[in-house]
Amino acid sequence: MTEFSTKKVTAKLFLLLVFSDVLETVTHVCFKKSVSAEMAFTFSNAGAFFSFLHGVMLSPFLWLGLASVLITFIIWTLILSRIDLSVAVPIASFSYILIPVVSVIFLHERISLIRWLGIACILSGVILVSMSSGSKERIPGE
Repeated sequence: MTEFSTKKVTAKLFLLLVFSDVLETVTHVCFKKSVSAEMAFTFSNAGAFFSFLHGVMLSPFLWLGLASVLITFIIWTLILSRIDLSVAVPIASFSYILIPVVSVIFLHERISLIRWLGIACILSGVILVSMSSGSKERIPGE
């Protein structure tokens, strides 16, 4: 019989999760900035597509975003080697909160009240999942 256990989220792991979320936010903002610097893509012809793609490929934001993906991947593998996936992913949902905040500040996007309420629900879930990670759950059939 395989033993299943829920590994406790330590302060160090929690900080790694938060850092991973910050990097994920940086990734998304960089990708958005890399395409925003170009004129909006149109499906008019192949030339327009390749012109758009060329401009995006020259953007330093694209390359910063790709570097952020690589670093996030490395951190994420460290996290998953230490805690359960079912715990890590909900806690890593913190980026769902960071991205709208950063979008308002740096991209000047508007967020509706109903979306802010949804974000508050996500934050509540993150807190509940991180609090429950320290308790050992009984596996059915044991």
